[in-house]
Amino acid sequence: MNFTRLRPELIAMTALGLPLVGSHVARMAIGVSDTVMVGWYGVEALAALVLASSLFMLLFLLGSGYSIGGAGLIAGARARGDDTEVRRVTRMALWLSVLHGLLMAPLMWWSGPILNALGQDPQVSALAQTYLRIMIPAMPLVLAGMVINSYLSALGRPNAVMWITLAGLPLNILLNWMFIFGNWGAPELGIAGSAIASLTVNAAQLVALMGYALWLPQARRYNLMQRFWRPDWPGFFSVFKLGLPIGAAIVAEVALFAGTNIMMGWIGTTELAAHGIALQITSIAFMVHLGLSSAATIRAGEAFGRGDFVALRDIASAVIMLSLGFAVIVIAIFILWPDELVLLYLDQANPASDAILAVAVGLMFWAAVFQLADALQVILQGLLRGVQDTRVPLIMAIIGYWCVGLTCCYLFAFPLGMGPPGLWVGLLAGLSVASVLLYWRFYQGLARGGWTRQVLAR
Repeated sequence: MNFTRLRPELIAMTALGLPLVGSHVARMAIGVSDTVMVGWYGVEALAALVLASSLFMLLFLLGSGYSIGGAGLIAGARARGDDTEVRRVTRMALWLSVLHGLLMAPLMWWSGPILNALGQDPQVSALAQTYLRIMIPAMPLVLAGMVINSYLSALGRPNAVMWITLAGLPLNILLNWMFIFGNWGAPELGIAGSAIASLTVNAAQLVALMGYALWLPQARRYNLMQRFWRPDWPGFFSVFKLGLPIGAAIVAEVALFAGTNIMMGWIGTTELAAHGIALQITSIAFMVHLGLSSAATIRAGEAFGRGDFVALRDIASAVIMLSLGFAVIVIAIFILWPDELVLLYLDQANPASDAILAVAVGLMFWAAVFQLADALQVILQGLLRGVQDTRVPLIMAIIGYWCVGLTCCYLFAFPLGMGPPGLWVGLLAGLSVASVLLYWRFYQGLARGGWTRQVLAR
């Protein structure tokens, strides 16, 4: 590998990726603050939040492909100097995101019976349903915010996205403190208070992002809101056909993790709470890879828009190098300091904390083991989205995450008797298979020149 040749791309990827990493970490930190503060309130509320957050995230990510795919399309359009396409993609991605949010409302309203049917504790399911009903308006708000995030990032303004997202963290903590515990004269609402805080923060962030996007002098030529209500059906279906497989592939991965939540709930509430903490810690590290993946989508989209496949190979090498390097650091942290990480989530005065700590620390070893596979698969997904290759990667995701991952989770945890660690062995198997398949897909595309033909056909 020629490091001298890759140096400019490493610098460019880092400059774009760091603010995107920062925004993803800030968004995750908001979720962490919810988990920590609800965990202080009670173990049952924490278990309910794990279930509710998993279901909300599953439904949200199904609609997130329109914003993620849009980033690559916008980057490619800008590389070609096509201002009209930038506006069309962004507006129709907003339409699709709001529509998706409305369609998911019934599933959130009747989430209690769904969770009961999946074998969860009825009281925990009822609390989770309370949270999700309050969060119904948040779904279109969060999805629309993701579209504006992608728009601003593709326009080279990821710093604004990061700072607006970071500003939501102290607001979320303050509102949680008020409404979960009943401080400053607010009612004590427990998990419902956390939902109210999250909804308020999401609304405020969307207003700030949209305001900045409309104010930004460099973006005014795109006339983003001009005749916003008018449909652009070719643009609508173009974003839909690209974005739906992306969302479905993400859901395939998240469903793997959500499936482990369900199966861990079959084992016990203590195990489910410990599992939720271990996943939350792992997800913080994953935000770095996700930010680099978002940067890879934009950089690959620009190279694809220009038809520059030498640059595309360099982009891939640089982002994989950055991501795997960070994964090695995370592995060391997870192995050396698991107790200290888990204790951040627990009130040690709570009698249940010792049991949760014991289970969670054991799971942190497996969280370390699958870091490399998890990093590689999300980076390759980002690269493939940048070259608008989404349908075959969806099939590969289903094979890796569901056919291999979920099957192995069940087999190792129950028939083979490994219990909670068995679920994480299954996660490792699914992520490893997915990363190998996606790696093969991307580099076969480069070698055979299939994407070159797509560019020439435009």
